Amino acid sequence: MDLTLSKIKIGTRGSKLALWQANYVQSELNRNGIASELNIIKTKGDRIQHLGFDKIEGKGFFTKEIEEALLRKEIDIAVHSMKDLPTESPEGLCITAVSYRENPADWLIIKPSAVEDQQLLKLKKEAIVGTSSARRKAQMLDFRPDVQLKDIRGNVPTRLKKLADGGFDAILLAAAGLSRLELDLSGFHVVKLNPKEFVPAPAQGVLAYQTRIEDKTTRRIFKHLHHKETALATNVERKILQLLEGGCHMPLGAYCEQDQSGNYHVWAAKADTWDSPVKYIRHSSSTHHGLAEAVLEKLKA
Repeated sequence: MDLTLSKIKIGTRGSKLALWQANYVQSELNRNGIASELNIIKTKGDRIQHLGFDKIEGKGFFTKEIEEALLRKEIDIAVHSMKDLPTESPEGLCITAVSYRENPADWLIIKPSAVEDQQLLKLKKEAIVGTSSARRKAQMLDFRPDVQLKDIRGNVPTRLKKLADGGFDAILLAAAGLSRLELDLSGFHVVKLNPKEFVPAPAQGVLAYQTRIEDKTTRRIFKHLHHKETALATNVERKILQLLEGGCHMPLGAYCEQDQSGNYHVWAAKADTWDSPVKYIRHSSSTHHGLAEAVLEKLKA
């Protein structure tokens, strides 16, 4: 790639998964002959570990501080888990590119002592399930109204340790993080939930690369790393979230995929609150244009 630039400064959170993501971007840049360095930034979501997500005020609690550093020109690119990123970028910033999509599903990780083959999801009755996501809580209760939900915070390895140490019978985690970190799950029973039934967060499994709009050099570089097909699907998912004026607090799942014929299919699940009934819908279209709006109409019907 014939683009000349001094080292690109990559802004990232400091968790193992965030660093995997930043190192992945760094390797992609290196493959294209571009030097880079990491700048680790602590966010509000990292600092406040004693509260569930639904109790933390505001939006963007895993992204705001990184975006502010980008606006101050302390970094050139921000690497985010796209599902954590608000649908509206701050003035002066934009999503320049997105990554490939890792497995978008959620996985239910169960301790061996809590496995019961005859029960739905192979989880014993009245099991204690750990998650701080309103979306996961709502759908888990829809599948299994008997379970007891308990907030859990910390990075992925920390949550697995909390499960192993006995505070929970099972926890819900994104397959993408578990796969990318190549974590050893041999001591647990893993139920791989179908994203068309247990619907993931919009853009789950995708990385978003955010830049300053004015920084045309960095934007040109990252256009070479852009996955267009991923963007078309996640744009639909995030547009649904935007139309509902929702954020991380909203119990909303949205998953879009394109089939080999070019048709789009969307699965969505929404509840008013984490402990209220979930509405599931499926909608298909030959085009992505107007698709989010059509899904919204079905959700509101």
